Amino acid sequence: MNMQGSVKTYDSSPDAQSTSSEPHHPSSAASSAFSLSFNLPDTRPPSPTFSESSNTSTHTMASSTPSSLRPRLDLLRSNTAERAERDYFSTNPPPKTLEAHSQLAKDFIAYHSSRGHRVVLITSGGTSVPLERQTVRFIDNFSAGTRGATSAEYFLQAGYAVIFLHRQFSLQPYSRHYSHDTESFLDFLAESPDGKVVAKPEHQEEMMSVLRKYNAAKSKNLLLSLPFTTITDYLFVLRAISQLMRPLGPRGLLYLAAAVSDFFVPPDRMVEHKIQSTDAISAEKSQQSKLGIVDKLNLDTDSALDATTDSPQLSEGEEEEVFDNFDSSPRIPRSKRLIVDLDPVPKFLKNLVDGWAPEGMIVSFKLETDPAILVHKAEYSLERYQHHLVIGNLLSTRKWEVVFVSKEDKELENSRVREQWIRVAQHGRTKSATGVKDSVGAADGLKALARKDEEGNDRPSDPAEFTGEPDVEIESLIIPAVEKMHTRHIQRHAKKALA
Repeated sequence: MNMQGSVKTYDSSPDAQSTSSEPHHPSSAASSAFSLSFNLPDTRPPSPTFSESSNTSTHTMASSTPSSLRPRLDLLRSNTAERAERDYFSTNPPPKTLEAHSQLAKDFIAYHSSRGHRVVLITSGGTSVPLERQTVRFIDNFSAGTRGATSAEYFLQAGYAVIFLHRQFSLQPYSRHYSHDTESFLDFLAESPDGKVVAKPEHQEEMMSVLRKYNAAKSKNLLLSLPFTTITDYLFVLRAISQLMRPLGPRGLLYLAAAVSDFFVPPDRMVEHKIQSTDAISAEKSQQSKLGIVDKLNLDTDSALDATTDSPQLSEGEEEEVFDNFDSSPRIPRSKRLIVDLDPVPKFLKNLVDGWAPEGMIVSFKLETDPAILVHKAEYSLERYQHHLVIGNLLSTRKWEVVFVSKEDKELENSRVREQWIRVAQHGRTKSATGVKDSVGAADGLKALARKDEEGNDRPSDPAEFTGEPDVEIESLIIPAVEKMHTRHIQRHAKKALA
């Protein structure tokens, strides 16, 4: 199997630490691992034991446990989460930019905290999972960062200071209107008669509006962009910035829209060099050994050679096992397959509430493909991680509708779970692209007809109802609703402080 560049898989999104929080009931330790059809050696050292199954089991028990025992279960879950956090961050190397990015975030937060501003940390884009230390191949997901970049513009429009933690080269606020367009950015430009580069007349008004908004955000120090690449980069920086936001108290908001990987390769099982797709190096090394030549290839047990399984030694007359590679020719020996064992990434979302940013409001996302389980999974995430709001959305309709799942009062144990659907009307009057045209049709989105089931509960729409792109960006509806919830969150903390 020849893997070039990256192995693509879908991890769900937007924020898998938020979006990929699956109920997990393993029957054994091995069942918590995820395997792709590539093959690493069985001699690898075991990875540190994380507590994915323990977290889930305590949650499942809590749902049917008397309230008198729940404090003990909460303590067990907290201790388990602390242990998982300690193990993960002690066994994975921090990104080289952690200190510099933390200092930038610290200065940004201090600046706005001293002025009483609200600050939102937006995570955006997908996280990669390296398969080698000197990374050539990696696992990735589909996220381009559309939700995060678009939301950032509407938060800025609402007066927030924005820390934009984004996947490197993913969409960013304002430049998103052109950077991933179906047309080349150069198609928006022309050469004037006097030899200067100018925007084409039909694009000048739109580009000027976007440019003015971007320059205003930068001149007022309202936007700080920080990139990440891997799942480990993301988690280190997320933890650091969340902890730096503590001085903001309830004025801090975490809006977790990144598509975070659910699985990773622990560093002690990661090969150093590029995983080889042939046994050419092995054959060369073997030939040199036979000739008594000193090994100049300098391969050791941690090299990429260990990530490929050589052809097994066959007895005389024994045939090598083969399999059809998608009915192609030639037939490929099974010994050429590569298997990568992936460990589950520990779930740190509860840590945000318990220790990283205890007074801030936390919004996470839950993306699914099956409409029958969307609301249930969003409610599960809300209960498990104790966030203030989980925004559920379907892959096929995520630009048209979302469901807000929250509790009326998070501090009350028996507070009722609320569901609120936010939908874009199918016939909005004007396309909303921040800085391009006004969101004239935004209010229409709240008037979209509700879809009721037989019991009178609202339900996801049929994807077949929607064609093309909506005329209104749904983020123009999401952010004002989140802002209102954040205002109530701040007011509740103010009342509690006076009590």
